[in-house]
Amino acid sequence: MTKFSRTARTSTSILMSASALALLAGCSTLPADTPANPQTGAAAMTEEAPTIPEGTGYFASDSTLPFKAPDFTKISEDDYMPAFEQGMDIHTAEVQAIIDNPEAPTFENTIVELEKSGRMLGRVSRVFFTYAGSNTNDRIDEINREVSPKLAAHGSAITLNPELFARVKAVYDQRSDLDLDPESAKLLEETYENMVEAGAELTDLERERVTQINTELSGLTTEFAQTVREATSDQPLIVDTAEELAGLTDSQIQDAAAKASELGMDGKYAIMLQNTTQQPLLPDLENRDVRERLFKLSYHRSDGTNPEYDTRMLVAKIASLRAEKAALFGKPDWASYIMQGSMAEAPNVALDFMEQMVPALAETQREEAALLNAKIAEEGGNFTVQPWDWYRYANMVRQERYDFDEAEVAEYLQMDRVLEDGVFYMANQLYGLTFEKRTDIPVYHPDVSVYTVFDADGSELALFYFDPFQRPSKRGGAWMNSFVPQSYLWGEKPVVLNTLNIPKAPEGEPQLVSFDWANTMFHEFGHALHGMFAEQQYPSLSGTATPRDFVEYPSQLHEVWTDYPQVLQHYAKHYETGETMPTELLEKVQAASKFNQGYDFGEVMEAALLDMKWHSLSAEEAGEIDTADEVIAFENGALSELGLEVDLVPPRYRGTYFNHIFSSPTGYSAGYYSYLWTQMLDHDSRNWILENGGLTRENGQHLREAILSRGGTMKYDEIYRNFTGRDPDVKYMLIALGLAEDESGAPNE
Repeated sequence: MTKFSRTARTSTSILMSASALALLAGCSTLPADTPANPQTGAAAMTEEAPTIPEGTGYFASDSTLPFKAPDFTKISEDDYMPAFEQGMDIHTAEVQAIIDNPEAPTFENTIVELEKSGRMLGRVSRVFFTYAGSNTNDRIDEINREVSPKLAAHGSAITLNPELFARVKAVYDQRSDLDLDPESAKLLEETYENMVEAGAELTDLERERVTQINTELSGLTTEFAQTVREATSDQPLIVDTAEELAGLTDSQIQDAAAKASELGMDGKYAIMLQNTTQQPLLPDLENRDVRERLFKLSYHRSDGTNPEYDTRMLVAKIASLRAEKAALFGKPDWASYIMQGSMAEAPNVALDFMEQMVPALAETQREEAALLNAKIAEEGGNFTVQPWDWYRYANMVRQERYDFDEAEVAEYLQMDRVLEDGVFYMANQLYGLTFEKRTDIPVYHPDVSVYTVFDADGSELALFYFDPFQRPSKRGGAWMNSFVPQSYLWGEKPVVLNTLNIPKAPEGEPQLVSFDWANTMFHEFGHALHGMFAEQQYPSLSGTATPRDFVEYPSQLHEVWTDYPQVLQHYAKHYETGETMPTELLEKVQAASKFNQGYDFGEVMEAALLDMKWHSLSAEEAGEIDTADEVIAFENGALSELGLEVDLVPPRYRGTYFNHIFSSPTGYSAGYYSYLWTQMLDHDSRNWILENGGLTRENGQHLREAILSRGGTMKYDEIYRNFTGRDPDVKYMLIALGLAEDESGAPNE
């Protein structure tokens, strides 16, 4: 998931380490900006300099565990709300002390002190929001609903405080006379511009309205996230007989029976939903009626078909409030407001980038649909392909063309081997890292494992948590976040977490993963490396504290190693024989990767364009969508304008369950295009890496120095050019996806 634009990436001290709390989705999504709020804190801002209160309880001080990792044996659900309340009070007093300092504003007594503030609030926020995303329960959900608007108000009271802004502006206005190192200069610029973009220069009435909007958005987006999670986890497809599940393996059928029993439906079978529109079991189900039921249950999970999980009015209210907030800043729409500071910089740049690919993509969708219809006819079907049929028949065509199936590939992909002999091996060969599994660090769930990461010189670099399995208490997708962000200011080394949703194998069976999940493991570890290799003084600029359309770049770039021969041969061993995956099978996987891009690439493109449609609405236009039916009508109209085959290839997420863009106050709103934008950067960089020797320590060191260690301290086009020596070229992405011919003779990926 996820990272934010500069507007949402306000200084750690102002928004409680928001950059460290961001959960990355692979990615998909998430997550959640750390919401921000104060009526608790604002009331304490008085004329007299306050005494900064002492915190009590677990979160009042740093953890005593290695790397300051959270000690889950000492944390209970009852600790969170008192810690949040104390943390906000302490943070408010710290900010008031900055305001009341009788000395003239300086970089040290204003900007650095602001960066230092909010430590307790940051500690509890990072642990709580990680837990809420990965292992929630009714009480955690209740706390989330209660604290989110309070945090939103707390953040607004600080970012919109005119006295604080006066001090920040006084330092900013002296910037040309200050002898600041580049990172400090960047911190000053970010702090000032974040406050301006939060509303510091608005009128009193406008600032008051921004505060109200921030608080409302925090509550609405929290409600959206929780409703979508419930709509996904609480609405399994129930079938009556095992015969209806023909095509699934015995273990999958047994798992469905066990899930039904857990729900009190002995003798029946339950298939749980995942977060995306398409569902992983659809290709295997032979019964077309069951496929249709499963697809439609997914597609309609929260659009009012079941009123208990209806998110339509939440979507309308969120979109309207965002557009209104943008208008207060003189921006035509939310996309124009939120994209400030991003690499693309403006909506038209992102739209132009995507729209140039639409004609070739639409043609590919039509060509692939024709192939599938021919296959359906060949199989004796008297229907044309529908979304619930697409992957089943695409897999048949793929298997015929390339002579392999996903189950055959998975036999070579044991999860632990993919991680330790694949991901960790790549990190060793490229960066010199080594890993040691630990059993002395408490975790929040038994499935979580922990490793110490050692740098090439043998020194301790980071602590890495791995939480791989799907469970009802976890939101969908895959992401990276931090318990502790790297910071020289505090002498802290990173404690990072990768979270995935791999279906857990039945007890006693080998834990195999699909090639897609193996690729996701490399992807998420790319995010982790971005956090581990950070070398910043200030935590708010550290590691993954970059805009959304850059933060996915390091992670996507690390996908190149999934099928890199040297790496693949080290981890892809048959779970029974130990035989290495044959070269012929790998070649089939690589060749097949360009097939079905009409759907695979199309559903992501449609979701990105749908996101931009929602967030290109003016305040007036958004306000006119004020009924649940109008939400669906707008979305259907927006999709129909794209020029793509949306009836056959629906978007990866409909707005009603689009967590990336609606589950937090900013999240990936007007930013889902970043998955495509960073694919462009990724494929261009892969070409550079392959041209320059591939998996070498020299390339790893260059990647670490030029990109992975830079955090948010430089302009992102400059960071990119420092790595490749050129601006990115979209042609490598189009060639990799099979949407353009390779006429350059460049190395194939």
